Amino acid sequence: MLALSLETAKTVAIVVLLVFLAVGVVSAWVIKNVTAKLITVAIMAALALGVWTQRSNLSDCADRAKANVTSGTTKVSCTFFGSEVEIGV
Repeated sequence: MLALSLETAKTVAIVVLLVFLAVGVVSAWVIKNVTAKLITVAIMAALALGVWTQRSNLSDCADRAKANVTSGTTKVSCTFFGSEVEIGV
């Protein structure tokens, strides 16, 4: 077996403590970067979904506008991200 003196054990404990602290700081930095990337990807995906649904709504509105042209109505009101948009046909 390996016999350690009290001073050697104290020194090893300090070195191990410093290694654990360094690993903790590095892992916190890596996790922060990973978390920031995941949050950014989630925000971009949510924005893409929002734009896709608005595109779908505008497509439906264009279909309504085409139907209204045949019935003689010249104004169609649509929403785009919650804002009212009036389309003159």
